[in-house]
Amino acid sequence: MRFGTDGIRGVANAQLTPELALAIGRAAARVLGGPVITVGRDPRWSGPMLEAAFVAGVCAEGVSVELLGVVPTPAVALRSEIANCPAAMISASHNPFGDNGIKLFAPGGLKLSDEVQARLEAELDAAGARADAPTGRDVGTVGTYNVAPDYVRHVGESIPDGALAGLKVVLDCGNGASSDVASTVFTRLGAEVVALHVTPDGSNINDASGSTHPESLRTAVVADGAQLGFAFDGDADRMLAVDHQGRLIDGDQLIAVAAVDLKRRGLLVNDTVVVTVMSNLGFRIGMAVEGIEVVDTAVGDRYVLEALDQGGHVLGGEQSGHIIFRDRATTGDGVLSAVVIAEIVARTGRPLADLADAAMTRLPQVLRNVRIQAPMPDVTARIADELTAAAAALGADGRVLVRPSGTEPVVRVMVEAVDAVTAQHWCDHLVQVVESL
Repeated sequence: MRFGTDGIRGVANAQLTPELALAIGRAAARVLGGPVITVGRDPRWSGPMLEAAFVAGVCAEGVSVELLGVVPTPAVALRSEIANCPAAMISASHNPFGDNGIKLFAPGGLKLSDEVQARLEAELDAAGARADAPTGRDVGTVGTYNVAPDYVRHVGESIPDGALAGLKVVLDCGNGASSDVASTVFTRLGAEVVALHVTPDGSNINDASGSTHPESLRTAVVADGAQLGFAFDGDADRMLAVDHQGRLIDGDQLIAVAAVDLKRRGLLVNDTVVVTVMSNLGFRIGMAVEGIEVVDTAVGDRYVLEALDQGGHVLGGEQSGHIIFRDRATTGDGVLSAVVIAEIVARTGRPLADLADAAMTRLPQVLRNVRIQAPMPDVTARIADELTAAAAALGADGRVLVRPSGTEPVVRVMVEAVDAVTAQHWCDHLVQVVESL
């Protein structure tokens, strides 16, 4: 297995085995250094098993471990930032419960660079030939730390006290890592909270719930007369919203709302926002109207973070709902992003539906996943002629993107056009081309 856009991920105990987790722990201790690595996880059944193996690998290298328990990924990143130590999150994010993964952070809560990931992979490849293992006296210790109060306080301090008073909000935690903290944050800020899917049992994470399945959230927002709702993924580093009409508001629209609000208040540094190539063409058009420059990156929030830091920008993210407020966090944070969006709604007195519609008009976009049996890094080169033909047919008002996923065994095919029929036609055609390979 290799690192994708967000760590190593696969079927627990089949692809991501305890043996591999132990090896990753050893490699992390060797490459990331430091006397302590802090470790969190989401509530999957396989979490304790992989956590124990990873911790054993770290401790075997003479590095100690600080266990955080079940917490959101951004809480792990926050602890890494506060303690200035490497960190690991054991989670498969939005994937089904049978999968799991290991995300690693550099000291300071930062995503790993390509160079560091390459060093980790080289360390894994060389692990069997290592002759310089530590002696039996050099064994790390294991302790615990309760990061939840730090995280709740940190997110709450991102907006004024009581800023959400009078707001009724529905939160769908997907039976994931935000189940204990999201409601606490919103309640302390004055909101009336209706909580959904907050009873994780190890097997129900993301099951017909959360950001990948927001259907019950959409129903609940309308039924409960809430102003808006938020759905988090399994490790709560991303979020999608629902307006008072039950309409889904995706990451592009949420970033657009935040960008316009910051720009009009003079707080959008460099009048620039960073997004990935997957962002809707309508987002780019909407930002141009507001005089906001758009910087594109490859898919993956770590690439967004790199561009934010290189340019000194403060806002970026992905259509999937990873949103980074760089002046407030080191990584995507679903709960913090939800708090910021809710505060904009409360402060302006405008429904999220109006804010989203004013910020951008989403062009029809069709996205399909083609499941593959083996990696296809050269897929675009192999269908170059078909991609050229599709781009020519769509013209300046459309867009085509075909790429292998960095987190799942699929090739993603995305087509945008001025009308849904055209987008669907070309997406279906390109899917057939990819399938033929």
